[in-house]
Amino acid sequence: MEWRDEGVLLSARPHGESSAIIEVFTAGHGRHAGVVRGGTSRKLAPVLQPGTQVQVAWRARLDAHIGAFTVEPLQSRAAIMADHLALSALNALCALLHAALPEREGHAPLYRATLPLLDAMERGADWLPDYLRWEMLLLDEIGFGLDLTRCAVTGARDDLAFVSPKTGRAVSRAGAGDWAARLLPLPQVLMGQGGGSAAEIAQGLAVTGHFLLREITGLNDRPLPEARARFLALVSRRASDAP
Repeated sequence: MEWRDEGVLLSARPHGESSAIIEVFTAGHGRHAGVVRGGTSRKLAPVLQPGTQVQVAWRARLDAHIGAFTVEPLQSRAAIMADHLALSALNALCALLHAALPEREGHAPLYRATLPLLDAMERGADWLPDYLRWEMLLLDEIGFGLDLTRCAVTGARDDLAFVSPKTGRAVSRAGAGDWAARLLPLPQVLMGQGGGSAAEIAQGLAVTGHFLLREITGLNDRPLPEARARFLALVSRRASDAP
């Protein structure tokens, strides 16, 4: 068994005396693990960092085996390491992909959205709204896309202010009525309107986090990754510090 693909490195851990087991999110083969011979060497260890864009070749005797990777670096994205918030987002992204996606299942739309997000994080651009949209796409890819186009109660498209915590559908102020306190707030940035303040981003992440927790727990009985909680805490702290 053999294939070649391009991907983003999610994690690497030592294996044996000099090898490493890496996990990559690839364009055609989804989340995939394999052994890299000499992965802890001075030559390869700096390459095997989360967020690095790599060309990989995977080989194994049988498809069910973990197999072995050969790795060629394409883009390091090392600049992310110098930005505390971007590094926290990168760790959250990698952890969510590991927790939410089944192994060896392709998710091409999510992969295509991941690359420009990582590039924006490396450039230091205004990437927080893009990250929020990425989490919405992740929800869609695992089978629970949010429906924020119209009110689930009245059918109206205007004055949408809430999200149902059960269905993920938008609710207008008129449709919410006495149930408003039981619904999740719907910041406009979650609907792609405006760049979004840090407070709105934090609200949006609370909404996507609610559904990610439910779906990930349902898939594999795991909580949301700690890396994601730390990222939300940083964004919330930035919101509280904003004038």
